[in-house]
Amino acid sequence: METGISLKSLGIKSDLKLAGRNFNPDGTKIHLGGVKIGGEEKVIIAGPCAVESKEQLLETASAVKKAGAKVLRGGAFKPRSSPYSFQGLGIEGLKILQEVGRETGLLTVTEVIDTRDVELVSSYADILQLGSRNMQNFQLLLEVGKLDKPVLLKRGISSTVEEWLLAAEYIMSMGNYRVILCERGIRTFEPLTRNTLDLAVIPLVKRLSHLPVFVDPSHGTGIRELVPAMGKAALSAGADGLIVEVHGEPSCALSDGHQSLLPEEFAKFMGHLNRVKELFDSTEMLPLLD
Repeated sequence: METGISLKSLGIKSDLKLAGRNFNPDGTKIHLGGVKIGGEEKVIIAGPCAVESKEQLLETASAVKKAGAKVLRGGAFKPRSSPYSFQGLGIEGLKILQEVGRETGLLTVTEVIDTRDVELVSSYADILQLGSRNMQNFQLLLEVGKLDKPVLLKRGISSTVEEWLLAAEYIMSMGNYRVILCERGIRTFEPLTRNTLDLAVIPLVKRLSHLPVFVDPSHGTGIRELVPAMGKAALSAGADGLIVEVHGEPSCALSDGHQSLLPEEFAKFMGHLNRVKELFDSTEMLPLLD
């Protein structure tokens, strides 16, 4: 009797020529500046939701690097639900992010929200992020697919796994196979958390696709106190890494301070991850039966 899980057994009819597991059964490994994403090491991305100033970013970057993060996050262009919310510093934010990344030796990731900004953002950042709002912005997917830079593709707030993988397929169809999938919570009927973090998709997607899978427990919960537990759970479930929001003064943050860890909280969290590292080996995942 056939066991295991497949696109067909799940009712997925889409032809995943590039994002499907069969394209690279051994799993994709992305090498970037001495960091290997998708290997045995769990890569942690950390930093503030938004770049607010060089002083703010440098302070946070120094702290997260000391704690063990390998990549610095920081938004320069911020797509916000309200037009009156802080929209980011734009090109000035990109310059600050690049400067701080070079000064600290951290790789950088930031979001691109417009096809017109792809070339600009790619000239400053090491990794481009496509947020949940743009997961099905097909022109933007195609544009970043022309790059030779990794793309962190977040799952849409109401998107199925099939739609998420097809978004990756769009990017890869243009020649860029350096895609990192990121689960960041989906919208459900539950109002007590910002989103519902769907940790079940980690082993599921790793069976269906060869691409690395990251998890964002900050957006996935929206509650600072829940981030460490969900981050540990995500890695235990086989995630290849995390993207965590950290801010020196969350109460003064211009964006998402309520879900940002303090630097000392992040350092404690990283210490916990190191102590339970043996749980994080995604290469020893149990088989999934149908």
